[in-house]
Amino acid sequence: MADYPLIADHGLIGDLQTAALVSTDGSIDWFCAPRFDSPSIFGALLDQQRGGHFWIRPSQMIFTTKQLYFPDTAILVTRYMTEAGVGEVVDFMPVSGEVATDQRRIVRMIRCVRGEMTFSAEVAPRFDYGRQAHDVHLSQSGAVFEGRGGTSMTLHAVREPGDERLGRFEVHDGDVRADITLRAGQMRGIVVETGTTGPPRDIRVAEARQLFDEAVGYWESWLGQSTYTGRWRESVDRSAITLKLLTYAPSGGLVAAPTAGLPEQIGGERNWDYRYTWIRDASFSVYSLLGLGFRDEAAALGRWMRDRLEEHGTRAGSPLHIMYRVDGSSELDEETLEDWEGYRGSRPVRIGNGAADQLQLDIYGEAVDSLYVAHSHGLRAGHHGWQRLCDVLNWVADNWDQPDEGIWETRGGREDFTYGRLMNWVALDRGVRLATETGRPAPLDTWREQRDAIYDQVMERGWSPTRRAFRQHYRNDVLDASLLRMPTVGFVTPTDPMWLSTLEAMGDELVTDSLVYRYDPEASPDGLQGSEGTFSLCTFAYVEALARSGQLDQARVTFEKMLTYANHVGLYSEEIALTGEQIGNFPQAFTHLALIDAAIALDERLDRRFPPRPR
Repeated sequence: MADYPLIADHGLIGDLQTAALVSTDGSIDWFCAPRFDSPSIFGALLDQQRGGHFWIRPSQMIFTTKQLYFPDTAILVTRYMTEAGVGEVVDFMPVSGEVATDQRRIVRMIRCVRGEMTFSAEVAPRFDYGRQAHDVHLSQSGAVFEGRGGTSMTLHAVREPGDERLGRFEVHDGDVRADITLRAGQMRGIVVETGTTGPPRDIRVAEARQLFDEAVGYWESWLGQSTYTGRWRESVDRSAITLKLLTYAPSGGLVAAPTAGLPEQIGGERNWDYRYTWIRDASFSVYSLLGLGFRDEAAALGRWMRDRLEEHGTRAGSPLHIMYRVDGSSELDEETLEDWEGYRGSRPVRIGNGAADQLQLDIYGEAVDSLYVAHSHGLRAGHHGWQRLCDVLNWVADNWDQPDEGIWETRGGREDFTYGRLMNWVALDRGVRLATETGRPAPLDTWREQRDAIYDQVMERGWSPTRRAFRQHYRNDVLDASLLRMPTVGFVTPTDPMWLSTLEAMGDELVTDSLVYRYDPEASPDGLQGSEGTFSLCTFAYVEALARSGQLDQARVTFEKMLTYANHVGLYSEEIALTGEQIGNFPQAFTHLALIDAAIALDERLDRRFPPRPR
């Protein structure tokens, strides 16, 4: 098996229509184009032999690296230290507009900082998950990789007229290689471009610098809109930029992660494709983005969800899909890349997602709650949108009392999940509030009646007298970290004895040194083999629950400990393994939005406890 980099040994770059992962040794080993959910061009992260890569690194065999983001941006800098000198590669993607296009660019600026260094570059695309062969057409200014299925990519040299320092491009078995020798202060580079039919050309260094300056200006201007001034600004800012990088600008949809197939257990089968927009993730993101002052992004997500609700009204009362492609389509057929070995032998490698057609009742509460929060921030729905929302809430009122697959997308059969009931209560409660506050017509008596019936059922059947805690579903006494949201959504008060005993039980059973498991799959089989790590979303939700219940000291220590599990540039995957290693798809939007929510909640309560000193 090939020697794979750690999942956490990557930074993320993107252009708001797709993204790429860059490892600490300078390899782009995950990149899909033209969209997040398109087939991969570089996929070495899941199969180093078949996946394809684009690496730039010193030609010396021995070197050390450091990686960082250019401050307040999504521009990644990988620095190399060798005996011959110090160099760096600056990676970014020029930000695309809100119009969907096939053209994507990755700019890789190569610079010698001290001494003299020779960099080696290898561009080895594998179109369509390696299933599409290609031809290479070489020229003095670069190369064209022409896929035999119609996909293409152009390589442009960044250099000056008559400059031979980039070296001559050479073709080896369909890959293009070059050596670049630079002295201190010199800069050259390579740009790869997809979705264009033009020939390779020499890109002047000044032009590359201008693209860099424009990218810096964009990200600094965007981040400058943030209203967050709390204690954890660096972590919150990086999480905000990461959420922006995971946004598909043409539709406003937010992907759960830019990757597919990264395992929840090394060598296990819990490997899913996360390059889609979940109703749940999008809904939570509205709350997080509004909490930071990013109204435009929250409004775009709100419009994306409004469009899904309107589609709901045209499908004869059928429930929403739980996830969609970034353009709003819902065809996510799951298939397996049989020839791919998977990350460190973690098979199968799945693309598409078979959970798309599951019934997960909680999504209605999350969607309506986010619309209610947006409403409270002045983002109001029109008449047509209100009618579609009423259609959805009427469906919830008629259909809430049935088993579903639950928030964790288990594949072991439907159950009466307490969290699903909780969020259906939220949907109807927020619908009642919206109708009351706006004076719009609605069957309020029905909504209130069903809302109250859900409340009574959860209190009667969702509560376990033996565990003295709210339980995962009605047929077991297993604890579930999704219920950490009970006080957040207002179903219980944070100091209710029933809730405090639930929180204590979770602390005893699901928490290990600040890290939180979703649930115990051995006690509640989920239809899958193997185990998983602690779920980072749940850890941050635990912080927020502790803060709301007044346990500020424990909340702050838990939060600070969790921050130590971030990677070297502040990114988080889905889970943390027993070893402390990040596992699962990376970086995960759910984790970063939960970090933002936890920081805001904890800041607010710490400020009450330690108010700013008067001047």
